[in-house]
Amino acid sequence: MSQPDLHYLADLAAQLRVDAVRASAAAGSGHPTSSMSAAELMAVLFARHLRYDFAYPDSPANDHLIFSKGHASPLLYALYKAAGAISDEELLTFRRRSSRLEGHPTPRLPWVDVATGSLGQGLPVGVGIALAGHRLDHMPYHVWVLCGDSEMAEGSMWEAAEHAGYEGLANITAIVDVNRLGQRGPTRYGWDTGAYARRFGAFGWHTIEIDGHDPGQIDYALADARSMRRRPTAILARTRKGEGVVAVENREGKHGKPLADPDLAVAELGGRRDLRVAVPLPDGGGVVREVRKEPVRLPEFPVGEKVATRAAFGEALAALGSARGDVVALDGEVADSTKAQTFAEAHPDRFFECYIAEQQMVAAAVGMQVRGWTPYATTFAAFLTRAHDFIRMAAVSRADIRLVGSHAGVAIGQDGPSQMGLEDLAMFRAVHGSTVLYPCDANQTAKLVAAMADRAGVGYLRTSRGEMPVIYEPGEEFPIGGCRVLRSSPQDVATVVAAGVTLHEALAAAGELAADGVRVEVIDLYSIKPLDAQALRGAATRTGTMITVEDHWPAGGLGEAVLSAVADLGPRVIKLAVRVMPGSAAPREQLEDAGIDRNAIVRAVRDLL
Repeated sequence: MSQPDLHYLADLAAQLRVDAVRASAAAGSGHPTSSMSAAELMAVLFARHLRYDFAYPDSPANDHLIFSKGHASPLLYALYKAAGAISDEELLTFRRRSSRLEGHPTPRLPWVDVATGSLGQGLPVGVGIALAGHRLDHMPYHVWVLCGDSEMAEGSMWEAAEHAGYEGLANITAIVDVNRLGQRGPTRYGWDTGAYARRFGAFGWHTIEIDGHDPGQIDYALADARSMRRRPTAILARTRKGEGVVAVENREGKHGKPLADPDLAVAELGGRRDLRVAVPLPDGGGVVREVRKEPVRLPEFPVGEKVATRAAFGEALAALGSARGDVVALDGEVADSTKAQTFAEAHPDRFFECYIAEQQMVAAAVGMQVRGWTPYATTFAAFLTRAHDFIRMAAVSRADIRLVGSHAGVAIGQDGPSQMGLEDLAMFRAVHGSTVLYPCDANQTAKLVAAMADRAGVGYLRTSRGEMPVIYEPGEEFPIGGCRVLRSSPQDVATVVAAGVTLHEALAAAGELAADGVRVEVIDLYSIKPLDAQALRGAATRTGTMITVEDHWPAGGLGEAVLSAVADLGPRVIKLAVRVMPGSAAPREQLEDAGIDRNAIVRAVRDLL
């Protein structure tokens, strides 16, 4: 590299530091020192190696840049200013009300793929994007992820490292800003870049250790990473936090604070500049993938046949995959149990085994939807709790993903409480903009699987392990946000609201009560969020008493969803739910012990009388 190039890159890095200081000073908050350490790394990337058309952020040929250390957002926004994507005036709106430049990056900006800021997420999502490029898109775009050394303590980063190494993802590069200091004090390994190199190397990564303030070394490392074959690359860059300003450089206690004297810092950095960087454009415009979408022919199941909803899910997903070429499936090494195996056998090129790494599985789904794919990710309902931070951040990212949890509730039987999803409905109901579905039979399941495909946001489908009788005719419709009134009469003394496994218990209880001349209304609340509040309020007005029955802890599940819809009407609401820690027992015994079986419902109704 020539001396003029080196001089320009040094000046550009100084400008990025100045603008990070100015933006944080204008906001009165932010992380300028974390931004300053990576200034040369990003200056060289933008000027020489990133291939991106800022005028066409949706170009399929664009590289992808993810700031896994999302708190370094002042640096990212300074880069956007240098690229001409935002103005200096907008830069100084950082962290203000209504500004696109939030404290941590989100897709409110068209050049941001996913929200970051919860550390340990950018690299796993980047692996998902790289997987799409490697196995689905077959395009030469590269995924660059700026990581912080503090977040290398997160287990999710090593789930990502292992997955990328196993898949041989040469199209992803982790640039680790090893600045030695975290929020509280020194990081675990300080400036020992070799410690990180050994760990990445153990997972099959190509590693390069450099001085992160030397543009020549950075340029070589980035070029080497781009040309690497069959292996991902980790660039371990030794840097100094707060580089360039004596008052904060490599000093503890300066994290997450604007500089005390920003004007002095700007002067120390050589003053304001107005350099522009011509980010290289991608090679060619890229080919927009033609997505095959045909009418889906869902499986049909005869009324009266016994079918597990998890089995219906697998058949429906395979059928959806046959009709739509954009549908992909990911599984956490339980595809034979979730029945995602049916999809894997029908469409092996669009099935992704993520092994027992639920954080990486959800992150990969988020990454794939960035590229326009329609992911369904499956595991046991209980194990999705491990990935909750990724699920909530998917909502912040405005991501459209579909998660399916099987083996939910005590109804799974003898496996015991470690395998029982008893928190999942509450967890997913709490996610912003989420959809929560709980089908009770095979035909309903098939319809809801298809309905999820074009549903925005985080969608969750709860499936059951055991076989249950089919009660709905093939072809019946189940709109998201609806419910079904299955039994109703003017003599009803109460309304029983259930879903999934307990819906069948409610119907059996209603039949037993009817034989004794006692009538109850039965509602199948298959859509727990969004909720058919109008139907529930009508039932509450008609009978005055609601009995909710759920295979879930009482907190946050179906019962509280119903209560939220009818509370102001003042009906009596009786919640039957799992209230004691289960042990091992047969499914029928589990329902009885939990007090959510047909006999418990009958007792609850008789107590009313």
